[in-house]
Amino acid sequence: MSINNLLSKVADRSLRMGVVGMGYVGLPLAVEFARKGIHVTGIELSAEKVQRLKAGDSYVLDVETKELEKHVRSGLLTATTDYGVIRELDAISICVPTPLRKTGDPDISFILSARDEILKYAHPGLLIILESTTYPGTTEELIVPALEARGLKVGRDVFVAFSPERVDPGNPVYHTDNTPKVVGGHTADCLKAALAVYGLIIEKPVPVSSTRAAELAKLLENTFRSINIGLVNELAIMCHLLDVDVWEVINAAATKPFGFMPFYPGPGLGGHCIPIDPIYLSWKLKTLKYRARFIELADDVNRAMPEYVVTRVSMALNDRRRALNGSKVLVLGVAYKRDIDDLRESPSLDVMESLAKRGAQVSYHDPCIPSVTIGERRWESVPLTEQTVSASDVVVITTDHSSVDYAMVVRRAPLVFDARNATAHLGEQPNVVKL
Repeated sequence: MSINNLLSKVADRSLRMGVVGMGYVGLPLAVEFARKGIHVTGIELSAEKVQRLKAGDSYVLDVETKELEKHVRSGLLTATTDYGVIRELDAISICVPTPLRKTGDPDISFILSARDEILKYAHPGLLIILESTTYPGTTEELIVPALEARGLKVGRDVFVAFSPERVDPGNPVYHTDNTPKVVGGHTADCLKAALAVYGLIIEKPVPVSSTRAAELAKLLENTFRSINIGLVNELAIMCHLLDVDVWEVINAAATKPFGFMPFYPGPGLGGHCIPIDPIYLSWKLKTLKYRARFIELADDVNRAMPEYVVTRVSMALNDRRRALNGSKVLVLGVAYKRDIDDLRESPSLDVMESLAKRGAQVSYHDPCIPSVTIGERRWESVPLTEQTVSASDVVVITTDHSSVDYAMVVRRAPLVFDARNATAHLGEQPNVVKL
C-alpha cells in the first residue's frame, strides 16, 4: 500500500489515529487530535486509567476534565487496553515512559513492549511514530528491523518516524499545538507521512534528515538545560563561600541584552526529562568509547544539591544554637516544579529523606500533592496555617508554588531556608536564609 492512501486520509480528515500510553505526553496529544476533529484511540495498559478516560475524567494537569468529557461524548476519543484496535488504525504515536535503571542504564522495556504488541497487528499503510525520549539510534535499530523481519518494508509497506515530545507541564503559553515539533523519518516517504499527520494538529512541524537526528535534538535540548543548571547550582555554592547573593548575581548578569541566558539554582533537578535525558546520551557515547564529560560533571553537581540543601539547613539551625536532629522541619513543596502535581525525580523527596535520616521531624505541605511515599514511609500534606508554620523550627522552601502565602510563612516562621528565591518580593528578612 503506497503512501498516497495515508495522505488522502489526512487530506479528507478520515485518518484514524492511535496513541500508545495515555499519560502526561499521550493524553494531551490525543486530545489535540480530537480537538481538530480526528478520531483517536488511546491504548493504555492501566484498566483504571481506561475507565477514567471512558468516563471523561482527566488525571493529567494539562487536560481539563470538561474538555476530555466533550471529546469522549462526541465519540472522537476512545480508550482501550486492547492493542488489537491497531488493525483499524492508520497511524500510531508511542508515548511510553523511558526511565533510567538504578544502574544508570536506559530502561527501554516500555518501548520494546509496545513495539512487540504493535508488531502483532501492524498492517500495510500503517505509520508508527515514536515520541518517547531515547538514545540516538533506537528507532532504526529496534523498530525498523523488527517490522522488516515480519516482511513489512519500511518506507514502502509501513512508515516509521521519530518525533520527540516537548511537553512542559503547567506552561501557560506553550501547549501541544503551538510548540514546534521536530520530526525525523526513516525514509523520505516516512518523513512525508509523519509531517502530514502532525500537520493536522501542530502549527510548525520541523523536519530533520533522519530519526537519529531527531532523537539527538531532543537530548541536546535537555542536556543544554542540565549543564546550565549544573553551572548555576555550582555558582550558588561558590557564592555562599564568597558571601555573595547568587540571585543578585544572576539577575545582574541577566540585564545583558545579548550573550547571556539566565538559569537559576535550586535543590536539584526533577521531572521526566532533564535529570534523565542527558544520561541517555552519555550512556550511548560510552558504547562508542567516548566519555561525555560535561554531562557527567553537571549530573554530579545536580545530584549533590539535595544533600547540599540539607547541609545548609543544618548550618542555619546551628547558627541559632539548634541541632537538626530533633528539629521540626516543614518542607514547602514536593512537586518537581511549581504549580504542578508531578513528583517524578523530585529533589524535594531526597531533601525530605535526608532530613529524616539526620533525625529531623519532617512534615510537608504541597497544595498539589496530598501524600507522598518515600521508601516505606508515607507522609500526608499538612495544612499551611500560622500554627503549623510557627510550630516548626525551620521551613524549607523546595518548590515555589504560586498559591503559597510566603508573607505569612516569613512572618510566622522562626527560620526559613529558601532554595527557590520564593521570598524575594518580601525584601531582606532577618529570619530568611537563601540558597
